[in-house]
Amino acid sequence: MAEEVEDVLVIGGGAGGLNAALVLARARRRVLVIDSGTPRNAPAPLVHGFVSRDGTPPAELLAAGRAEVERYGGRVRTGEVRAVRRGDGRMIGFEAELADRTLVRARRVIVATGLRDGLPDLPGLRERWARDVLHCPYCHGWEVRDRPLGVLGWQPGAVHQALLVRQLSDDVTYFADGSEPDDATRARLTARGVRIVGGKAGGLVVEDDELRGVRLADGTVVALSALFVPTRPVPRDALLDGLGCVREDDGRIRVDASGLTGVPGVWAVGNVVDSGAHVVVAAAAGAKAALAVNMDMIEKELREYAR
Repeated sequence: MAEEVEDVLVIGGGAGGLNAALVLARARRRVLVIDSGTPRNAPAPLVHGFVSRDGTPPAELLAAGRAEVERYGGRVRTGEVRAVRRGDGRMIGFEAELADRTLVRARRVIVATGLRDGLPDLPGLRERWARDVLHCPYCHGWEVRDRPLGVLGWQPGAVHQALLVRQLSDDVTYFADGSEPDDATRARLTARGVRIVGGKAGGLVVEDDELRGVRLADGTVVALSALFVPTRPVPRDALLDGLGCVREDDGRIRVDASGLTGVPGVWAVGNVVDSGAHVVVAAAAGAKAALAVNMDMIEKELREYAR
């Protein structure tokens, strides 16, 4: 049996979803957050770049966020939303079906389901992820400053990342991974003092549970203390597809400045629509969406009153 109608269903309990729920709960909206408990940054030891929360373990940050939402009457439930359907005239707004077949009805929906990081198939890499194999220089760079660092050039964004990493250390190696950089790229890396290694990476060298280097396919070992690896972001946006949300030419779900999708009543925030959003950016996007959702509901109430 379907439950009582929520004002807003928030799908995803990361920084974006929880901040949206917090703002809406404080605005006295009936809010339910459904969280699968699989945040993108779970492997990371600490959150950085979030003023007043810098150095907080991710799990602690989310626990504090859930407590704040619940303090104002919002509810957070562990679960997985399998599908969301639009109203068909017999129900209000949207109906979400959970993995346990529970149905949740809501007037508005905010999707904050994040993404997963696609990684290269390099032996030993996944085991070191978020330890000394890192993704974001802004999130993890300070902790490995002034050490021998590397950047794996398996994605187009790797050159940009190498230019950033050079700010952290005088000893930076860009692994072209078997692909020769063009003249312009080589000139930019050289101008920044980044060493270019053209051989293909064959695996990691780990001793005493610490990264010691990258072993090339020819057996050469390049000594390192940390390796930055740009990921291939895979948004968890199947729910938005199921609702018929429009995509941009580059494949991203189209949203406006508040996170509103092409489907009235549905917002999307955080990494599910912005792969580059850090935790603090996702939180801000959640707050912005919450303001828009609340006003959208007020406008609808006014239209109904005028009838």
